[in-house]
Amino acid sequence: MELPRLQRVGSAKTIAKITPTRKKKKILLLSDDLRMHSGVGTVSREFVRGTVDQYDWVQVGGAIKHPDNGKIIDISQDLINETGVKDASCKIYPVSGYGDPDLLRRLIVTEKVDAIMHFTDPRFWGWLYNIEHEIRQQVPILYYTIWDDLPLPIWNQPFYECCDWLGAISKQTYGIVKNVRDYNRPVEEGKTQSWQVDYVPHGINEKVFRPLTEADKSWDMYTEFKHHMLDKKDYDFVLYYNNRNIRRKQTSDIILAWNEFCETLTKEQADKCLLLMHTPAIDPNGTNLRAVKDMVCPNHNVKFSEKHLSEMQMMFMYNLSDVTINIASNEGFGLSGAESLMCGTPIINNVTGGLQDHCGFTLKGEHITAEQYIEIGSLHDDTKWKANNDINWGDWVTPVWPSNRSIQGSPETPFIFDDRVRYDDVADVIAIWYNMTQEERVKRGALGREFVTGDKSMLSAKQMSNNFIKGIEGVFQNWEKRKKYTLYKV
Repeated sequence: MELPRLQRVGSAKTIAKITPTRKKKKILLLSDDLRMHSGVGTVSREFVRGTVDQYDWVQVGGAIKHPDNGKIIDISQDLINETGVKDASCKIYPVSGYGDPDLLRRLIVTEKVDAIMHFTDPRFWGWLYNIEHEIRQQVPILYYTIWDDLPLPIWNQPFYECCDWLGAISKQTYGIVKNVRDYNRPVEEGKTQSWQVDYVPHGINEKVFRPLTEADKSWDMYTEFKHHMLDKKDYDFVLYYNNRNIRRKQTSDIILAWNEFCETLTKEQADKCLLLMHTPAIDPNGTNLRAVKDMVCPNHNVKFSEKHLSEMQMMFMYNLSDVTINIASNEGFGLSGAESLMCGTPIINNVTGGLQDHCGFTLKGEHITAEQYIEIGSLHDDTKWKANNDINWGDWVTPVWPSNRSIQGSPETPFIFDDRVRYDDVADVIAIWYNMTQEERVKRGALGREFVTGDKSMLSAKQMSNNFIKGIEGVFQNWEKRKKYTLYKV
């Protein structure tokens, strides 16, 4: 597997920022390699990009059988070129899998790090939490948590208590983490809880993901890409799916819903509609989508895009599409929805987990806050909320409410709610967007772009970086080293 260099963001005329000479704090990041195109890798890359003027970064980059295992990759110059920050600094220590305690101990000393930040499922890096008392005698531990759904995962409490700061990727996650950390921990009268938990949703780079102007759409690069993706056909309606082919994403159900929708159209109308799926057609953790298409949707247009795409090409995909869909049955955040809105393309979302944040839910005209989610828990229940005139959502989304909530689990994750939608409900929602004029879809997509770039959503890369800096600086101001154990002979 060849990992790419980081891609330049913005124009070639980027002016380097003059950063005052100072000793910056250095943070050691444990996550997917910054150069990977996983969700964790993508978000890690964005908050490193957005904070290199404030911090130096070192990363233990894992999650794969790494071709660069054992090497040291310095990407500082790439970051300088991208961001214009002259003293940007970041080194990657690639590992196969998820690292080990000896590497961490060595890097704390040799790289002289000031804090450790972990981002992904704590079970992958379980060894980190087993030695937390040793680590926190030297540096604080920050954890960017990604939990998807209720019920409260009380078994995560030991992980959370090993951390000096917790960042929550969604409003629902914020409520879950707060409740878990405070579980069976009564606060003394007159005192406040000491746990530092902040709402820090994933942020999308608005320079990378943006609506194309009419002039932009005349670029040879774009027209060639569009002709390739659409097989030089002129479709009236393109529904876009950009996600993994795994069970919880309900990928096969999207094809089933697409067939249901197309069957309501005339043959001439259906022939002008395309479901464009950017996902592996076959995945060991999903289904054989080509077989599904042949069996349940043999007469209608479905195209699979399986090759890796650059950030620019991903932006092109959202721009050539009319609507982006995500009906995952549990989802920590759902990058594709936020990326789509940043490009001005409206969305269809299941009302679960972090997907709720893209919907712009309001209560009596005010955006529902992360704190309110502690009481609300989730908006997934349509019998409670759908008919409530005080609850509304943005014009850029059509929510699909789950019809079934069941418990799923594994030995590592004992239980989590699985919020599944009916395929015929999805078909009805697709029809709503199809029956709009192109002008109306563009108008609603523009409102989505306005939402994700606005201060209230906090869904831009700049906002995410600022939230990280605020949280990290709070830790540096208040953190006290753990006391060492004293061993006594008895």
